[in-house]
Amino acid sequence: MSEPALARGLRTALLCLAITGLTGCQPAPRAPRAMSGADWAYPFSPPAPNPPAPLDKVTRLRVEGSDVTYTAPELRNLFAAPDWRPQDHPAMPPVVAGGRRPEVMACGYCHLPSGDGRPENAALAGLPRDYIVEQMRDFRSGARHSSIAGRGPTMAMAKLGKAATDADIAAAADYFSTLTHRSFTRVVESDQVPRTVTKGWLYSRDPGGGSEPIGARIIEIPEDFARFEKRDPATSYVAYVPTGAIARGAALARTWGGGKQACGLCHGSGFKGVGPAPPLAGRSPTYIVRQLNDFRTGARSGPGGAVMKAVVASMLNEDMIALAAFMGSREP
Repeated sequence: MSEPALARGLRTALLCLAITGLTGCQPAPRAPRAMSGADWAYPFSPPAPNPPAPLDKVTRLRVEGSDVTYTAPELRNLFAAPDWRPQDHPAMPPVVAGGRRPEVMACGYCHLPSGDGRPENAALAGLPRDYIVEQMRDFRSGARHSSIAGRGPTMAMAKLGKAATDADIAAAADYFSTLTHRSFTRVVESDQVPRTVTKGWLYSRDPGGGSEPIGARIIEIPEDFARFEKRDPATSYVAYVPTGAIARGAALARTWGGGKQACGLCHGSGFKGVGPAPPLAGRSPTYIVRQLNDFRTGARSGPGGAVMKAVVASMLNEDMIALAAFMGSREP
């Protein structure tokens, strides 16, 4: 991809990040790009053909359980993380709360001040400090990218990794690693799922309604998309997984690789992380699938990449779905 094309792609990605798929990224069918059977885990909406309607700059928006208000433009400011419940977390360092223009976006904008993240990105709360630092260095070096070219959240992290200073990274890692991760996702087994469209980088219920077979996929959607649009950390999600996936995933987590590579050996008996190994319990199922697939394709090739690539080399799409369903169903 040429430099101008890359710049245009990143501008589009940042726009979609800022507006969370509302008016600037049109709803679209699931991404058509074939990808190792896991393309469904990388939803994407192209930019709308027409300019978005002007934003309401006057109305103060609210969410349940908060006295804070924001206007729509304030909720789209990449350099000021919306903080609906400032009493629920420690004071954010400047790089988390506001970033640094023009290239270091506020970490808390995408990952939220609570660090709980959203399905299109990582939950950082409770991750080991050194693991967070390592991932930022991998984004900076190019050792971590996406299996699908042009994926906005990953492109934004690569740009941020190059622009952030070591002090920025250390401050963010210190902050997020001290937080306690909470899961707001219900994992539900079902043969049928609501029909969906893509908005931004995730799925949403099709306004036309209807249902369809789940097939070999996980469909993770906000239960209240309006609340999701406001970047409320208390937004709840439902992750539909194939019937039987949780039990199959539990078995795989204990026995994968004949037990020699069982997940608990590195990630702990409760899959809540041990030492540098990150916790898996209670994480977004679709996020877990993307990481497994990115390890498998070599898109994640940092220090932990070689170990994980060997673990996932023979995994099928159904194996990744089952493991992600099981991990996502557990308490953090």
